[in-house]
Amino acid sequence: MALGAALGTLPDLDVLIDYGDPVSNFTYHRGFSHSLFVLFPFSALLWLILRRWWATVRDAPGRWLAAIMLTLVTHPLLDGHTVYGTQLLWPMTTPPVMWSTLFIIDPAYTLPLLIGVLIALAVPRPRAGSIALATGLALSTAYLGWSWGAKLLIEREAQKALQTVQLEDAPRFSIPTPFNTLLWRVVVMKDGGYLEGFRSLVADEGSMRFTEYESDDAALNEASNVWAVRRLRWFSHDFVKSEVVDDKLIITDLRMGVEPTYIFSHAVAYRGNPHWRDITPEQMPASIDPAALIAVWNRIWSNNE
Repeated sequence: MALGAALGTLPDLDVLIDYGDPVSNFTYHRGFSHSLFVLFPFSALLWLILRRWWATVRDAPGRWLAAIMLTLVTHPLLDGHTVYGTQLLWPMTTPPVMWSTLFIIDPAYTLPLLIGVLIALAVPRPRAGSIALATGLALSTAYLGWSWGAKLLIEREAQKALQTVQLEDAPRFSIPTPFNTLLWRVVVMKDGGYLEGFRSLVADEGSMRFTEYESDDAALNEASNVWAVRRLRWFSHDFVKSEVVDDKLIITDLRMGVEPTYIFSHAVAYRGNPHWRDITPEQMPASIDPAALIAVWNRIWSNNE
């Protein structure tokens, strides 16, 4: 279990690397250390080393190879289910994979696994521990499957609603709201801004409703020569809003947060005369309102928007 915990944590140690500025740290996380092209050969190398120096691995080499490889590889695959995204195909330059079927923290996924581990640690009988672990894994995996089904339902409702305003082909993403898969948020990009809508699988009926917000697309495009601008647009699949404050271009990642509060906003360029120029990127302060979490919980059960 100690080895499994260490291996399960290993890919996230890239967060300790300082790439030099907030945009680089934000966009290089979940990069090389989460790549399948890195983790598969690393698993084999680690297995060879352990087999050479540890008799326990030599006694059951096939099972240990499977355990090491699955522990490492399932980490980024699970991360890919969040909206932050994971560079599964690094060093390829494709944008990070973001299936966005789970919020980054979801107790319904984590608790069955945690309870299974605690039982396995507390109960001395191996068979009881094995049953607890297998049950926890089965429940969490079933919940993961449910999240895909819920997302398909949300996407269908969003598609129907957007057809009425001729935006059914516009870029969009859907993501569950914090700590659940019953209330979903959908963001749709359009010229000069974006739409945001919510859908409860419990309370909502009829057509999905959206609220429109503005974004300074002209400034965003004019500053496209700035590396940080290009990098953030690539990393976020271009799901960003932009605004100019005191001649600074602020880019906000629309995927993580809810209007008007977002986690990741960066000042990335300065408006010169006449061109935008690079600055040292600066992450803007973010705040989380506990009342917003209460509102999310209430919105699950009520369609009073």
